[in-house]
Amino acid sequence: MMFSKVKGTPVKGIGPFSGFCAPGSSFGCMLMIFILLAGACLAQETGRFHPEHNVGINIGHEHSFHGIDEDGDSKTSILPYWGIDYNFRFARKFSFGLHIDLVLETFEVEKNLEKAETVVTRTRPVAPALMGFYKPTEHWSFGLGMGAELAKEESFVLNRAAVEYGVEIRKGWEVYGVFQYDIRWKAYDTWTIGLGIGKTFGKNKRNSDE
Repeated sequence: MMFSKVKGTPVKGIGPFSGFCAPGSSFGCMLMIFILLAGACLAQETGRFHPEHNVGINIGHEHSFHGIDEDGDSKTSILPYWGIDYNFRFARKFSFGLHIDLVLETFEVEKNLEKAETVVTRTRPVAPALMGFYKPTEHWSFGLGMGAELAKEESFVLNRAAVEYGVEIRKGWEVYGVFQYDIRWKAYDTWTIGLGIGKTFGKNKRNSDE
C-alpha cells in the first residue's frame, strides 16, 4: 500500500467548523462546546419536562475603567442602563435567549483593546446579545453569548459572559441579580451589575429542580 505526502502550506477551510475554532476564535469554540453539551444533556433527560418562557427587565450600572471626562482625562465611567431579557428554557439545566442592554446617555470612552488607543463617542448605544445559559442549581445561572453594540457613530461586535442569581417570589415571578462582562472587539470592555424582575410562563411543579 502506498501513501503520498503533500508538501507545502497546510490546507485551511476544510470541514464545517473550520475557522470557527481557528486561533483567536476561542470564544467560538466555547460556544460550540456549550451547544454540544446542551444537546447531549437534552438527549439524556429523564422524566417529562415542559419548556418555559421567561421575560424580564433589569436596571443597574455599566462600568468602564477607560471613560473620558470633559477635560479629556481618564476616569471610571458609571452609566445607568436598562436591560430587557427573554429566555427559552428547553431543558432542566439549559436555556437560550436574547438579552438587550440600553444605555440612555452619550459618553466618551477610550478604545483600550487595540494598539492605537483612540477616543470614541457613544450615543445611547444598544447592545443585544444571543445568550446560552447553564443552570446547575435552582438559583444560579451561567451564560455565554455573542452580539453587538450599536450606536450611530460606530458598531462593535461583542462577547458577553453573565452570572445570574434568581429567587422565585410567587407564581412564576422572580427577582434576580445580574453580573456580566462585555468585550467589544478591538474597542473596550465593561462590567455591569443589575437587579431585575421576571415572569416565567409554562412553569409547573414537574419542572422544579429538586
